[in-house]
Amino acid sequence: MKKYKIVSLVFFFLVGNIIAQQTPAPKQTTAFSIEGATAHLGNGKVIENSLIMFNDGKITFVGSALMKIARQGKVINANGKHVYPGFIATNGSLGLSEVDAVRATRDFDEVGNMLPHVRSIIAYNAESKVVESLRMNGILMSDTSPRGGTISGTSSVVQLDAWNWEDAAVKMDNGIHINWPGSFTSGRWWLGEDPALKPDKNYPKNVQNIKDYFTNAKRYLAGDKSKKDLPFEATKGLFDGSQKLYLHVSGHKEITEAVNVSKELGINNLVIVHGDGAEKVADLLLKHDIPVIVDRPHSVPNNEDDDYDLPFRTAKILMDKGLTLAIGMEGQFERMHTRNLPFFAGTYAAYGVDKEKALQMITGNAAKVLGIDSFAGTLEVGKDATLFISEGDALDMRTNILTHAFIQGRTISLESHQTKLWKRYDSKINGKK
Repeated sequence: MKKYKIVSLVFFFLVGNIIAQQTPAPKQTTAFSIEGATAHLGNGKVIENSLIMFNDGKITFVGSALMKIARQGKVINANGKHVYPGFIATNGSLGLSEVDAVRATRDFDEVGNMLPHVRSIIAYNAESKVVESLRMNGILMSDTSPRGGTISGTSSVVQLDAWNWEDAAVKMDNGIHINWPGSFTSGRWWLGEDPALKPDKNYPKNVQNIKDYFTNAKRYLAGDKSKKDLPFEATKGLFDGSQKLYLHVSGHKEITEAVNVSKELGINNLVIVHGDGAEKVADLLLKHDIPVIVDRPHSVPNNEDDDYDLPFRTAKILMDKGLTLAIGMEGQFERMHTRNLPFFAGTYAAYGVDKEKALQMITGNAAKVLGIDSFAGTLEVGKDATLFISEGDALDMRTNILTHAFIQGRTISLESHQTKLWKRYDSKINGKK
């Protein structure tokens, strides 16, 4: 019996080590100098033959390698390679679900309808196997957002090399997410109802419910709070500007109403998510400096009379209007598809967006949208040393091959379950040992 217990413990120890993510990297203790790479700064600027230096987790120098300046610490010769800020995924539910088909691993949607106090960061799984698969493509930070209901809850921004959610968080509770109602509805075809779109007679009522909720929250915050109301307490940041309101909304009528209602309520720090039809109300969004998180391009058009390639050209259309864009991950298999973030940006570049502007959508712009641009998103002195080196163009899946990656100056592992399998079967096929 004793022998059986020992064998069982050894088995579970080995399985646990196979399943668990790699041990997070220790704090940076050695300075680094990356020399000779083409540096893409994440703000539209590029430096050929660059020199990037960082120490104690912060970037200390960004400039030309031709400058006569002492190199710090370990020198990485990156001639012919490219260096980028760590890519940032927005509006994703990374770490909130591991296997979509296994309900016990799904923790992105709470029971209820008005849930501004629900914090997605509490449920974030820092040891998700999906996280490892992102880092090898240069995705080093992510916005982890809740789903469901009218008010889904609050999102937080995490870095992707951590022991737990406390270590992972770089900006907690940065915004509250609202699913704005649509003015059209369709029947449930599986119940024999007409699937065609028709005006939703409940739309005015649904909008009024949102207005009433925030009006009551504002009244509560300004009045007697002897009887604590946690949901109303959670909305405080929306009214003082410390939190963003992420409006998940599509349709130019709905976008207009969502913005106007928010402004009437005194909520000014807004971000449009999805934004189908945003080009029709671009002047309104520009007037209030409201950015848009566009959907992934690899999809079909929403309407029958849309151009077949409209999803691929959406970013170009909105950028031509002067809007600030980031790329969101919400949709089918969104956790797993997050690894393709740089290639979504590459697709937008292939359909008209300037390559460096496409890069900004997942670096500088994404940081601005998430409210972390003071310390992340671009290669600038004083910002976090969260960056990576690629052998080629990081927006091209054929050449995005990382050689080094750093999060806050820490050298992180680029191994994943996929790379281990690749090496295993490569050795089998090619007869290597």
